[in-house]
Amino acid sequence: MEVIVCIKQVPDTDAIRFDPEKGVIMREGVGAVINPFDLHALEAALTLKDELGAGVTAVSMGPPQAETALRDAVALGADRGILLSDRAFAGADTLATTYTLARAIERLGTFDLIVCGRQAVDGDTAQVGPGLAQRLGIPSATNVVHMHMETPSGPLRAKRAMDKGYQLVELDLPALVTVSPSLNQPRVPSLKGKMKARRMEIPVWNAQDIGADPERIGWPGSPTRVASTHVPRFDARKEMLAGTPDEQVEALLARLKEAGVL
Repeated sequence: MEVIVCIKQVPDTDAIRFDPEKGVIMREGVGAVINPFDLHALEAALTLKDELGAGVTAVSMGPPQAETALRDAVALGADRGILLSDRAFAGADTLATTYTLARAIERLGTFDLIVCGRQAVDGDTAQVGPGLAQRLGIPSATNVVHMHMETPSGPLRAKRAMDKGYQLVELDLPALVTVSPSLNQPRVPSLKGKMKARRMEIPVWNAQDIGADPERIGWPGSPTRVASTHVPRFDARKEMLAGTPDEQVEALLARLKEAGVL
């Protein structure tokens, strides 16, 4: 059984800063980590490795420094990592990203399951997982909170969190799932895993390696355009309402109507 995990390196949200003039994230001097949602995807794949002997390949698209995210994935237990890195990939929106990932996965060959995090903390679109499944023509389930397979050949039974309750689904393989953080608790790397990751060779594939159409990757392949970006400001003021409880309620209702809330 072969499992592919898509991971993304993102700025450390504990140290993130925003340039209000340019409307972009300031990445200089900010540490980079594996997208926290993707750690749960990796843990789901590693659980299948423990239970069913699955092989686990981590794939990431990003600049050369994203190699460190793949080494972290290997330290946690992934068998290998593949980095998709090319200047031509820069500026990709989710449409171009799913195309690039699909081309790379097709080059990898046969797979049984793709696992993705529910979303990325620097974009929050939650589009890459289902978009990738559509590209590859395979069934998918999003926001999975529980999953189980009895045999490497499947099927995969999953429980999805919905707006109102849960949905139970059964997927024939190959398939793709995006997982919720409530699915599991990511493990920590072992000393043996860290040593393996340090020695591991991480192949780097460019656009030519995956046979990508130049018009469908990066900026040329991204129809999405960001018109403007800003950090929301919250101006709060405090006021003590005097009088009896009934008078305070009446005063509060009046304030809310003045503010246009009611």
